[in-house]
Amino acid sequence: MTEAILLVGGKGTRLRPLTVRTPKPMVPAAGVPFLTHQLARARAAGVEHIVLATSYLAEVFEPYFGDGSALGLHLEYVTEHEPLGTGGAIRNVASRLHSGPDEPVLIFNGDILTGLDIPALVDTHRDSGAEVSLHLTRVEDPRAFGLVPTDGTGRVTAFLEKPQTPEEIVTDQVNAGAYVFNRSVIDTIPAGRPVSVERETFPGLLAAGAHLQGMVDSTYWLDLGTPQAFVRGSADLVLGRAPSPAVPGRRGDRLVMESAEVAGDAKLTGGTVAGPRTVIGPGARIDGSAVLEGAVIEEGARIRDSLIGAGAHIGARTVLDGAVIGDGAHIGADNELRDGIRIWCDARIPAASVRFSSDQ
Repeated sequence: MTEAILLVGGKGTRLRPLTVRTPKPMVPAAGVPFLTHQLARARAAGVEHIVLATSYLAEVFEPYFGDGSALGLHLEYVTEHEPLGTGGAIRNVASRLHSGPDEPVLIFNGDILTGLDIPALVDTHRDSGAEVSLHLTRVEDPRAFGLVPTDGTGRVTAFLEKPQTPEEIVTDQVNAGAYVFNRSVIDTIPAGRPVSVERETFPGLLAAGAHLQGMVDSTYWLDLGTPQAFVRGSADLVLGRAPSPAVPGRRGDRLVMESAEVAGDAKLTGGTVAGPRTVIGPGARIDGSAVLEGAVIEEGARIRDSLIGAGAHIGARTVLDGAVIGDGAHIGADNELRDGIRIWCDARIPAASVRFSSDQ
């Protein structure tokens, strides 16, 4: 198990405004770009060579991670200039792989936070003789996911679209976004056009009689596609609920980066992160939130389950609950923003002018 592909080309539309200036995998979670956690977990599992399939804001990745040597990895970068989908992105980086035709290649989606036992997935792939193996996880409500039923040996029997009726829910197993491909299978994906592994590659392989194996691993799993999920994932990393060797500090109720300034009577709880060069004023109360680099939280602010973008400014006594504040935004004193509201980058809200939630 020496190499992997990381799919990091998505635009992160659901995460805006966080992704207006930053690609989704580079948004900080628990003090470092989320991609750092994925790379560190892959290295801990024995992966040595990773090809990053980039597209949106592709120029950001290599200056930050370089050749990967600081993480004990060999990193390469391939940019797709037109969106190719998951399958097309995998095919687009095939020339950078070193594996032989029958050797396994790990593939990870760049927006999944998981405790997956990576070596176990590879062992399952080898032991079963599969051409492709999928990490599956069980969810309480599978209606938002494509279903992946398996037989008694774990062999995949179908790929089903999101169920519309109770009768269509034949399993609670869903595609969790991590795969092992035999290298030879990657080379069969059509080149130079968009391809979805979920809608085209996997169903096509199954129809052709290929062996696709599922491994159910129901450890921690979270799709970080929405701001609310991203904030939760960051907090879970700090609290130790989600595993990562890349959290830059001791796990606990809060993570305060070295260059942050936090007033002595400010209270940070619930896995809150105070990023580099942040300033948190006296009497502030911040719970389960992420305050990104250079943001300022003034005296007496109350913040819960929110994400404060880089360089944003939150005025004194302002209340944020489930809010997302874009980079560089300025929220004046004595405002109240709740219920999933998103404030765009560089927006200006005067003092005492807004008591607003997303459903008003």
